Amino acid sequence: MIGVVVEVIGLVAFAVVLLGELLTGGSTSVGVSLFLVLFLLGVAWVLVVSCRALLAGRRSGRGPVVTWQLFQIIGSVAAIGSGTGIVVAGAWVALVIAVAVGVLLMTPSVVAATSATGSED
Repeated sequence: MIGVVVEVIGLVAFAVVLLGELLTGGSTSVGVSLFLVLFLLGVAWVLVVSCRALLAGRRSGRGPVVTWQLFQIIGSVAAIGSGTGIVVAGAWVALVIAVAVGVLLMTPSVVAATSATGSED
């Protein structure tokens, strides 16, 4: 859960930076900036809800978290291959977190703990 919380904080921080850029006139496209802010906040919300489901022992949270980790891995690898300086360093951090969270979600103990459907049998 710690890795996902770090990702949520990063998503919200990036949304705040984009919003600040939009409000200070640094953005040339209002529509794109607003879309990105809403998208980032939406993904953060889905991750929070998914973490709550995982903590409650429901498997419904695993799918969105694993899907986000896959997107994170693809984006990180792309940034490492084409970025420079601090972008590459940030991409390595994101890649390590995404791989760690993805692997940990598939461990037998986590799968067993989150195998309930939430309904009474």
